[in-house]
Amino acid sequence: MISESMCWTSSDYSEAEVLPDSFPSAPAEPLPEFLLEPEDAFIVKNRPVQMRCRASPATQIYFKCNGEWVNQNDHITRESLDQITGLVVREVDISVSRTQVEELFGLEDYWCQCVAWSSAGTTKSNRAYVRIACQTFEQEPLGREVRLEQEVLLQCRPPEGMPAAEVDWLKNEDVIDPSQDSNFLITIDHDLIIKQARLSDTANYTCVARNVVAKRRSSTATLIVYVSGGWSSWTEWSECNAQCGRGWQRRTRSCTNPAPLNGGAFCEGPPFQRVTCTTLCPVDGGWTEWAKWSACGTECTHWRSRECQAPPPRNGGKHCSGSMMESKNCTEGLCTRTLGPGMGVAVYAGLVVALLLCVILALCVGGLAYRRRRRHLHGDITDSSSALTTAFHPGNYKPPRQDNPHPLHPSAPPDLTATAGAFRGPLFSLQQAVNDSPHKIPMTTSPLLDPLPSLKIKVYNSSTLSSLELPADMGSGDGEILSLKSVGTVGREREYHSHTLSREPGLSTSATMGNLGGRLTIPNTGVSLLVPPGTIPQGKFYEMYLIINKWDKTTLPSEGSQTVLSPVVSCGPSGMLLNRPVVLTLPHCAQLDTPTPDWTLTLKTQTHQGAWEEVLTVGEETLSSPCYLQLEEECCHVLMEQLGTYGLVGQSCPPQPACKRLQLALFAPRAPCLSLDYSLRIYCIHDTPHALKEVLDLERSLGGVLLEDPKPLLFKDSYHNLRLSIHDIPHTHWRSKLLAKYQEIPFYHIWSGSQRPLHCTFSLERGSLAVSQLTCKICVRQVEGEGQIFQLHTDIQEVMCYGRHTVMLIKHKIMSSLHLLGPYAFRLPDSIRQKICASLDAPSARGCDWRLLARSLGFDRYLNYFATKPSPTGVLLDLWEACHQGDADLVSLATALEEMGKSEVLVVMTTDGDC
Repeated sequence: MISESMCWTSSDYSEAEVLPDSFPSAPAEPLPEFLLEPEDAFIVKNRPVQMRCRASPATQIYFKCNGEWVNQNDHITRESLDQITGLVVREVDISVSRTQVEELFGLEDYWCQCVAWSSAGTTKSNRAYVRIACQTFEQEPLGREVRLEQEVLLQCRPPEGMPAAEVDWLKNEDVIDPSQDSNFLITIDHDLIIKQARLSDTANYTCVARNVVAKRRSSTATLIVYVSGGWSSWTEWSECNAQCGRGWQRRTRSCTNPAPLNGGAFCEGPPFQRVTCTTLCPVDGGWTEWAKWSACGTECTHWRSRECQAPPPRNGGKHCSGSMMESKNCTEGLCTRTLGPGMGVAVYAGLVVALLLCVILALCVGGLAYRRRRRHLHGDITDSSSALTTAFHPGNYKPPRQDNPHPLHPSAPPDLTATAGAFRGPLFSLQQAVNDSPHKIPMTTSPLLDPLPSLKIKVYNSSTLSSLELPADMGSGDGEILSLKSVGTVGREREYHSHTLSREPGLSTSATMGNLGGRLTIPNTGVSLLVPPGTIPQGKFYEMYLIINKWDKTTLPSEGSQTVLSPVVSCGPSGMLLNRPVVLTLPHCAQLDTPTPDWTLTLKTQTHQGAWEEVLTVGEETLSSPCYLQLEEECCHVLMEQLGTYGLVGQSCPPQPACKRLQLALFAPRAPCLSLDYSLRIYCIHDTPHALKEVLDLERSLGGVLLEDPKPLLFKDSYHNLRLSIHDIPHTHWRSKLLAKYQEIPFYHIWSGSQRPLHCTFSLERGSLAVSQLTCKICVRQVEGEGQIFQLHTDIQEVMCYGRHTVMLIKHKIMSSLHLLGPYAFRLPDSIRQKICASLDAPSARGCDWRLLARSLGFDRYLNYFATKPSPTGVLLDLWEACHQGDADLVSLATALEEMGKSEVLVVMTTDGDC
């Protein structure tokens, strides 16, 4: 220890004894005086601090820390001479580490002081304290999203330190000065208060604590001031889009009062409203019959008039062209100049005499006729005139034979307005036959016209026509029946509620499901229901069902100019509790490959009372929308949490008319080989697997045979009918029984989509039983639209007698089973699903989370729906399962994850999955 070096040795004392008794006197050495004393210090991180002191005069200087002397080897000593006083100046440094300070236990701080020696004695310096500087904030500001004009509090608790830290707030790295902006306030606790949030206050905020020792920054908090949208005022109603008849009007409003900013909520409610309207059709005026000629006037002329009242022009219709009055000379040109006064009197006197003679002659003729009639009534003699008239008495009318082989005379067309039971013959639109021009039913002596077949005709008002129905005895050889029912009657026949569904084979499936979920599929229809794992609560089991409603057992959701685009499907049981959304897949027939959106698509559901309500309109979803609809080219997938009855409807989105995809299927019934009659039936159906399956099942029950693969047809919303005609019939061996040049199916019957499968029939007759080859063309096209041609070349005997079977290839994959339960129903294993959800559910600042997965898979049309779910990634994977049920390999999903840079998930899929 240093105490040993401070003592005198024995040799020193011996030397002193031999020194002389006296020396020259020297000035006394003063006590050491500290020129530099140690100062308080803070240990920052693990860097040691240096303690230093300087004293003069000083023979030795040592540090004492916490009452113990510091080892002399830890001292760094420097010695110099003061040039003024000539005294020795000594300076000593030591290092204090973080470990030394942390080894001190107790309430006292770690301290050090210097002790300096001289010949006059010792001097102690002040104590200097060494503390560890605190580095972390006790509380840092947190980022927030606040609405406009909301009060905001950002908290900051700086680290404790000596001396106490001073706190500044930075806004985008600029110091906030409350004296310059009164909207800011910094409290005594260092919190930042924004009194009313402004759009300009959207920024990054940082709390900075500093003292003489160090400076610390908190993490940056991002404050976003958002503005929720508000609706503008409604615009005026637009003009009715139909120039004649029923249409709709529209008014709009925009979410610009104010517009949503910085992620603010979009306005709730629809941006537009539609109401139906009726525009009165213009009626051109027509002339009445000419009135009788007036009496001959003094100018030797008389005149007659007519009025434009048959009908009068209405609703902007054209007025009658021509004159309302005409006149001519009433004396056949004899009166060419003005008569004198005397001649005028003579003429008038002559006219009066002639008039009297006419009256007397008329009385005489009337009397003779009366006397003759009385003799005829009381006599027993029948003259020839009465005999002729009795031949046309209604009570003696004898109708012609129905098997009359002779063609009708051109001058005697059949009376198509007579009331009778039904129409037997080729099926075509009676509404068009009643309303159209005579060109559709030409009455000529052309050899193309066949003799009039046996007819039973029933005609209704064209305004009540709503459907074309297939008869129960179709294909019996007696022709086909066209039954036309009024809208009211059809509506009563279709009253239907979801709890009365009948599960018919081929149109329904069911299975008992629990917490593991499963998949229901109706084969060959494109309709399926995916129940993800965890949808049904643990421990509960439900009899899940999926049913396609037949057209005659349910009302249909279209109204106005809307059209049904998908089958009406019921899934249930309705009202059951679901923990997560299920996915209902529906095929549709909307043409979607155009560059501009032509459709306004709406999902509708049927209430327990049978009424239809809108669930959502594609592209107009809000946070209150209960479903999400993923639209694909030929089907749609609906994420829903409420089971029930659903259907997809559409409406043209102006100004471009929309198109529906239809299929044309050509059938011929099997008939006895000895029959000369042969008929061709062409169905016009939706281009969906369900519609084609329905027609195939119907024709199979009727004994029909499909002659060619169905042909596609785009049907445009243009109010034009579908026209069917047959051409190039070999008239030497065949003749057509059709009276008109063509048949038509009304536009509304096809566009509404609410009719059962529509068809037209071409009835033919061959000349003899030996004729077996039939070649002809059947043209089907929309008036002023697209069309298709069937080139028919068939052997009648082969089709009719031997029942040649035609196999249809359905575009959608045929499912071998009606349902799959548990893990077998899903392509993605549960272990991979959980790891993907764990990796992507948490939001990422770089956006590499479930939102990027939704964009990669094409499910990002309305991300807010997924954001409201506990596991957005899980719902996205459920939708992926539904979209890839036919080809559900993991390549597409692995590709999306690879693009996102999720290599850890790819490793799991490679090892655990079947990639």
